[in-house]
Amino acid sequence: MGSVGSRLIFAALVACGAGAAQAACSPGTLELRGPSGNQRFTVEVVDTPAEQAQGLMFREKLAASAGMLFVFPEPKHAQFWMKNTLIPLDMIFVDKAGVVTRVHPDAVPQDLTAIDGGPDVAFVLEINGGLAKRMGITPGHEMRHPAIEQSVAVWACDGE
Repeated sequence: MGSVGSRLIFAALVACGAGAAQAACSPGTLELRGPSGNQRFTVEVVDTPAEQAQGLMFREKLAASAGMLFVFPEPKHAQFWMKNTLIPLDMIFVDKAGVVTRVHPDAVPQDLTAIDGGPDVAFVLEINGGLAKRMGITPGHEMRHPAIEQSVAVWACDGE
């Protein structure tokens, strides 16, 4: 094969690699990494007050690899409750750099008790109850998603 053919194959491989990295960091995909390995979720992003107030209320199920990502305009002291939420959830609280700060396991459906995520919460990932424990997701895990300001992200979208 000539040098032109080799360059075309190389360019195609680079393009495929770039596409894979880009696909891994799309608004509908979120990744977590830590000592227990990497996990990937398909997420619904909620970033308006109305969407956040609704959250996962009244839903009867959530796919095993799915979640809802709450994105706040500024980090804040976050508290959640389970009013009108029909399925148990794990709540994963994340700072602005994408570091998991707290994991609240198995939030009880329809419970009105406040779930305290602590200060400086920029994101909250809700997944099926018990999944965080099974996957080994703990404080210190790192999240990758394009909603994180990439200049402060501990795991940037263009990073491995």
